[in-house]
Amino acid sequence: MEQLALLNVGLKHFLFVAATLFAFGTYTVLTRKNAVGVLMGVELILNAANINLVAFAHYVTGTVGGQVFALFVIVIAAAEAAIALAIVLSIFQNFQTIDATHADLMKN
Repeated sequence: MEQLALLNVGLKHFLFVAATLFAFGTYTVLTRKNAVGVLMGVELILNAANINLVAFAHYVTGTVGGQVFALFVIVIAAAEAAIALAIVLSIFQNFQTIDATHADLMKN
């Protein structure tokens, strides 16, 4: 029987995935007018940061520090999502739309 070639996944592969996620997240944040779409883009950016934290911790230091920081980022992202969704609901109550361009009108 032939032996299967093992995939040799290294740091550069994780960095490529994280850079791709970050690029998609940045594109989403910059092109969406819908507030929920912008929040999804921010979550993609935070997930890219988490991949970098865990990958560098594993391949460079060999400790669990990256996983601990990634958990903190996940907790902060959950709090950010809850607060941002409350703001989106407030925008919807005032303007009957979740278009992010109407958010600057709330200060008046």
